[in-house]
Amino acid sequence: MEGRKVVTTNRKARHDFELLDTYEAGLALTGSEIKSIRAGHVNLREGFVQPRGDELWLLNVHIASYEQAGMFGHDPLRPRKLLLHRREIDRLMSQVQEKGLTLVPTVMYLTRGLAKVEIALARGKKKYDKRSALRERDTERQIRRTLNERQ
Repeated sequence: MEGRKVVTTNRKARHDFELLDTYEAGLALTGSEIKSIRAGHVNLREGFVQPRGDELWLLNVHIASYEQAGMFGHDPLRPRKLLLHRREIDRLMSQVQEKGLTLVPTVMYLTRGLAKVEIALARGKKKYDKRSALRERDTERQIRRTLNERQ
């Protein structure tokens, strides 16, 4: 996508979850947080989205403290409010409550100077699903390798 600078991706989400649908959400951030994001000091690995009241919050995402902020910095693991349209929030909350799905952050990027996070509606994979996905990837890799050797 043009004008989109990817800051970080959550590769573990694709391994642990079956991603069903994705949404783009803005973030309510402080000044030191956006500067830290622009520097690329973000970790989405353990992050998740949780409804609180009638809002969605991004939890457990580590945005490192900004060095030059001094004592005016931020808490690296503080909850951050997601900015979505009301109908999107309502749709996501109903699907999470009814179907037993979860919301996980997959990608954080900058668009026109604004930090955005892509959240995915996901279903958790079982251990045997993860193993079969790894097995399929290995067989595809071996097939490609043998085809390349023949050429």
